[in-house]
Amino acid sequence: MKRSRLAWAVAGIVPALLAAAPAFADAPPAVPKMDTGDTAWMLTSTALVLMMTIPGLALFYAGMVRKKNILATMMQSFMICCLVTVTWVVAGYSLAFTNGNPYIGDFSRFMLWGMEKHWDQAFLLGGSVPQTIPESVYMMFQMTFAIITPGLIAGAFADRMKFSAMCIFMVMWSLLVYSPIAHWVWSSDGWLGAGVFGLPGAADFAGGTVVHINAGIAGLVCCLVLGKRVGYGQDNMAPYNVSYAVIGASLLWVGWFGFNAGSAVGSNGRAGMAMTVTQIATAAAALAWTFTEWASKGKPSVLGAASGAVAGLVAITPASGFVLPGASLIIGIAAGVICFWSATSLKHMLGYDDSLDAFGVHGVGGIVGALLTGVFAYGPLSATPQTPLGANIGGLAQFESQVIAVCVTLVYSGVMTFILLMVTKALVGLRVGEEEEREGLDLVLHGEQIL
Repeated sequence: MKRSRLAWAVAGIVPALLAAAPAFADAPPAVPKMDTGDTAWMLTSTALVLMMTIPGLALFYAGMVRKKNILATMMQSFMICCLVTVTWVVAGYSLAFTNGNPYIGDFSRFMLWGMEKHWDQAFLLGGSVPQTIPESVYMMFQMTFAIITPGLIAGAFADRMKFSAMCIFMVMWSLLVYSPIAHWVWSSDGWLGAGVFGLPGAADFAGGTVVHINAGIAGLVCCLVLGKRVGYGQDNMAPYNVSYAVIGASLLWVGWFGFNAGSAVGSNGRAGMAMTVTQIATAAAALAWTFTEWASKGKPSVLGAASGAVAGLVAITPASGFVLPGASLIIGIAAGVICFWSATSLKHMLGYDDSLDAFGVHGVGGIVGALLTGVFAYGPLSATPQTPLGANIGGLAQFESQVIAVCVTLVYSGVMTFILLMVTKALVGLRVGEEEEREGLDLVLHGEQIL
C-alpha cells in the first residue's frame, strides 16, 4: 500500500517538474564578466564614430556649399552633436534600448537612472542579451549613431533653413523618429528585428535602415517642404572648397571602421571581417562612381570620387557584419553606379533640390545595401546572441524581410518628418527670407563670415 502511494506521488511530481522545465530554459542568461579588450575597442570605436560628425561630416558638408554658408553648415553639425547628446541622455537611449514593448522602450533609463548600479560591470542589453562591456560605453557608442543620423539630414536643406527651426526639428526628430526605429531594429525585443509574417528578423548590422535610409528619406521630405534654394538652376552653386569635402570624406572613411567594426560590440573575428568588407566596398564604390562619371561626363571629378567612397560606406553598413569579401565588392560597385545616377540623373528628372545629396547617397545607398544584405548574408557569420546559428542567411525569405524593413522605415520616417516640419513651421517658421538667403546664412544667422 505504501509503495502504491509512493508511486502515485512520484507520478504526480514528474509532470509538475516537466511543466516547470521551460521556466528554467527561459531564465535570463547570466551576465558575463567584463572583457577589457572588448571595452578598449568599443571606447576607440566610440571616439571614431564621434569623429565622423565632428569634424568629418562638418567638413564634408561645408566643403560643398558656397562661401557665404560654410560657417552655418559647420554650425549645424556641431550643434546637432550637442543637442542630440543631451536628448539621448534624457530620454533617447531609454526609448531605443530598454524593453518597453516591441515598438518603443520604457523610461527605466530616463536621465540614465539605474546605470550607476553596475557602472564598472558588464550588463544585459534590454535585460536579456549579454554584453561584455559596461553599459555606459554601450550607451555612448549608440549615442554617436544618434548624433550623426540627424546630422546627415542637414545636407538636404543646406543654405536655407533657420537655425532655430533646425534646433527644434532635430530634437523632436531624434526622440520621435530615430529612437523608435532604432528600437524596432536593434532592441532585443524590437518587432522588425524579431521578424514579421514568419520571416527572419531584419538584418541591419550598423545602420542601413536605422541611420541611412532613415536620414535619407527625412532629408528628401525636408528639401521638398522647404523648396528649392533661391537661384537654383540659374546661379552658380559650385562648392567653394572641395578640399574641405575631401578631408571630410577621408575622416568619414576612417571613422567608419568604428561605425561598422565597432558594431560587433567586441574585439573579435566579426569585427575584423566587418572592417575588411568596409574597406573593400568603399574602394570599389569610389572606383565605380569615378569611372561612371568619367564615361558619362568626360572627366572624373575629385568630389565624385569622394562621394562614391561615402556611397560605398553607406551601402556596406547594413551588410558589414553579415557578408564576405566577395559580396562586399559587388555591393560597393552597385552602390557607386546607382548612387551616381540618383545624385545626378534622378534628382534632375524629379526636380527636387537635395543640396548635398543626402537622399541620393544615404537614402538610395542605404536601400541598395539593405536589400543586397538579404541576398548575400552568410549564415555562420550572421549568428548573433539574439539569433541562432544560421539565421540571416541570404535568400528569398531574408530578402523579403529586408524589403519590409526598408518600406517601414521609408513610410514612418517620411510621414513623421513631414508632421514634425509642420509643427516646427507653426512654432518658428522653417526658412530664412529670400534676401537673407542671398546674403548668406553665415552673416545673417551667426554674425560671422569667412573673409
